Amino acid sequence: MSQGKRIVLAARPVGEPKPSDFRVEEFQIPTPGAGEVLLRTIWLSLDPYMRGRMSDGPSYAQPVPINGVMEAGTVSEVIASNNPAFAKGDIVLSRAGWQTHAISDGKGLAKIDPKIAPISTAVGVLGMPGMTAYTGLLDIGKPQAGETVVVAAASGAVGSAVGQIAKIKGARAIGIAGGKDKCAYVKNELGFDDCLDHRETDFPAKLKFACPKGIDVYFENVGGAVFEAVFPLLNAFARVPVCGLIAHYNDTQAVAPKWAPAMMRAVLTKRLTIRGFIVSDFAARHADFLRDMSGWVREGKVKHKEFVTEGLDSAPAAFMGLLKGANFGKQLVRVGPDKA
Repeated sequence: MSQGKRIVLAARPVGEPKPSDFRVEEFQIPTPGAGEVLLRTIWLSLDPYMRGRMSDGPSYAQPVPINGVMEAGTVSEVIASNNPAFAKGDIVLSRAGWQTHAISDGKGLAKIDPKIAPISTAVGVLGMPGMTAYTGLLDIGKPQAGETVVVAAASGAVGSAVGQIAKIKGARAIGIAGGKDKCAYVKNELGFDDCLDHRETDFPAKLKFACPKGIDVYFENVGGAVFEAVFPLLNAFARVPVCGLIAHYNDTQAVAPKWAPAMMRAVLTKRLTIRGFIVSDFAARHADFLRDMSGWVREGKVKHKEFVTEGLDSAPAAFMGLLKGANFGKQLVRVGPDKA
């Protein structure tokens, strides 16, 4: 096959991304040069942070350039190699982005052992989302036995792991999700103590009832009305790890809410810790994460769910759906078969 396919950023979205913000292109599959490998994408990971990469405002990472390939983590197969560190047939974790093939000089590639776990988990529960949950909860949230941990987007790739780790550590885990089916899964399958539907009109009252002793840790990845319901329930010395604000990713301008002064007063009087983080902040914890999480998955203490669409062409619609909560579990795109 000499033709590859890629999806590039055609325009910077204003508000919600739309199909015209993306463009599908075909390209000649390149030949690897000295020290390079040719990668074929098997799994493409879609994650909310990508919305920020589509904008050119100040952020922790450079934006995707107009006409540039959309950025993403991938699981890929090495199909040609001029690099002694990698052989044809190796499965690797890479950042090939939204494309069927890519050239790499080997830097940043990590081999994946298909015997340990399904290779898709390398961009899911055993990859960036899992490590985000692990480090954010344990290094910032620091849940103690008997404390109440509330998790937004609890059926998603990060939130589902957060609540299960909280239970492993002896805490109460209260999930928040969108829809009865997701809430039932979080409570009945993942073992959270409760899960509340943020779409219900009496959600704030139900959250208060579910947290009679208040909230000690709130794992934030949503913002918006969910945060507004949680904040009054935070206990003194509560910890709030912040890894995302998906409710605000499509905002066209940043405006401080009218209740910001009241929030800051509570931060002071309750001595709250609110800390934003990026998973790479905890790179030194990667070995600990892999040891613990792989063990928990193997023992059945941490379960995970994948939401898969087929073919690279499905990525834009799947990503737009992800931002609206259409996915049920870790959003993946199967770009190609496990073996060429």
